[in-house]
Amino acid sequence: MSDHRTDESLMLAYRDGDAAAFAALYGRWRGRLYRYLAHQARDSADELFQDVWLRVVNARAHYEVAAKFSTWLFRIAHNRLVDHYRERGRSTVKFADTREAEVDDAAADPPAPAWETPPAMLDRRQAAERILDCLEALPPPQREVFLMAEESGMSLEEIANASGVGRETAKSRLRYALARLRRCLGDLREQEG
Repeated sequence: MSDHRTDESLMLAYRDGDAAAFAALYGRWRGRLYRYLAHQARDSADELFQDVWLRVVNARAHYEVAAKFSTWLFRIAHNRLVDHYRERGRSTVKFADTREAEVDDAAADPPAPAWETPPAMLDRRQAAERILDCLEALPPPQREVFLMAEESGMSLEEIANASGVGRETAKSRLRYALARLRRCLGDLREQEG
């Protein structure tokens, strides 16, 4: 049975000792947070993911609702990424490369539906690779804002707050990211055609 409380009320309950509230929050946000971190720091995603959740756990005693939980969580992740880049003396971000994923042995499985046939799966994989290539080509500030919007569904105000920039800056970064992605994906389609 899922917990229908808001993220903020779950965090407040966790602050007050309700371990199940943390489990519910973790279940809601682990996938989105991990994808955000993996797209920002491929080789260190696991370490950063654990560190962000550890910071959430350590901050629980002082948690107060000042913004949406997602904004607070992604602000912690943003700050941890900044620290990560400073520690390594770089400002660029590398994406996780999904092209190295292992392929299951299809012979052991029963016949797949049409959308799971090898050609359909190859088409989807190639489309995903094109999207990852285009995302990787984005400047890091634009990529970050785009991923916050896509992975967490945050509003412009929440993205601005989480990334430490003004609303108009976040809006511009998102607009430019979308335009670059459209252009990049269009260029790739033209190359294929």
